[in-house]
Amino acid sequence: MAEAYIVAATRTAGGRKGGRVRGWHPADLGGAVLNELLDRTSIDPAAVEDVVMGCVMQVGEQSTNVARNAVLASRLPESVPGTSVDRQCGSSQQALHFAAQAVMSGTMDVVIASGVESMTRVPMGLSVSLPAKEGFGIPKSPRQEERYPNIQFSQFMGAEMVAEKYGLTKDQLDEFGYLSHQRAIAATQAGAFKDEILAIDGVDAEGGTVRHDVDEGIRFDVSLDGMKGVKLLREGGRITAATSSQICDGASGVMIVSEKALKEHNLTPLARVHHLSLLGHDPVIMLEAPIPATERALKKTGLSIDDIDLFEVNEAFASVPVAWLQKTGADPERLNVNGGAIALGHPLGASGTKLMTTLLYALKARGKKYGLQTMCEGGGMANVTIVERL
Repeated sequence: MAEAYIVAATRTAGGRKGGRVRGWHPADLGGAVLNELLDRTSIDPAAVEDVVMGCVMQVGEQSTNVARNAVLASRLPESVPGTSVDRQCGSSQQALHFAAQAVMSGTMDVVIASGVESMTRVPMGLSVSLPAKEGFGIPKSPRQEERYPNIQFSQFMGAEMVAEKYGLTKDQLDEFGYLSHQRAIAATQAGAFKDEILAIDGVDAEGGTVRHDVDEGIRFDVSLDGMKGVKLLREGGRITAATSSQICDGASGVMIVSEKALKEHNLTPLARVHHLSLLGHDPVIMLEAPIPATERALKKTGLSIDDIDLFEVNEAFASVPVAWLQKTGADPERLNVNGGAIALGHPLGASGTKLMTTLLYALKARGKKYGLQTMCEGGGMANVTIVERL
């Protein structure tokens, strides 16, 4: 089987809901990332054979194949197609898998995997609430109801169920959320994100143009006492807004090429795609899937948890990575070393290639070899990607 190489990776800084990125149409935001990948590689734009773009709320400004719309909003020629992927929070991680698989199969040589989500302009849940309001039904079917009677699939309830199953306390989750901000602050102040972030023009509170190159969700004045004082989202529960991922606007992407394309276009690889896998799991607890998915991926590759130098496990809720650490026995010092979605934001369909971008640059900064990325996904699924830095 042919090898797949990542030759460029970038992301925008996260924008808070109604924040500095609110003026960007998502197709233009995605197009800006596509242009940046072209700039970083100096590749002939016509050499790109496909753009696979993750996006969860494919309605309104993100409807009608946002991937193709982003291509048409970029410098890519009209000959470059695009397709949009929805695997919930793992959408652009799945886009990366599809792009890598196209290269590894030998059917394509240059593919861009990317993601975009404007949670300001296309609010979370709009693709469900808007049709339901107009009388066009809901996603749960009668046969699903027979199989899962009187169950409302909920990521929030799944997060609480994970915390309960693994015996996690509110204090543990608060401490993890605080650590996410601490690490994000340290990374920002040290310039760790400088090379990965695509700086764009944003708008301030008054509507004036400002440079947007710092993740807007980081609370630079965070304190553990402040975290602990945030109200529980459910009486008797363990999760608060402070231990949940932040609503976020953003885009991200990676370029994946074959060995042939490396030579033809004089490209330098950042990493080799070592492993790709996916697992479906219990849709009720929903967010536990990264644990068995990681265990299976390691078994398939013959690697141990200690062979992996850095991990990115999406912080949809603090209970997910904390339970993952507990069950896998991974070194917590290798997990989300520059903070995660609790501090940096979770732009849904853009998070997969966003996390991969951060993982690649963190491996490079530390001179490490293997990185593993996984995230929980609506419906009870998880992707696992292992890369080898070159």
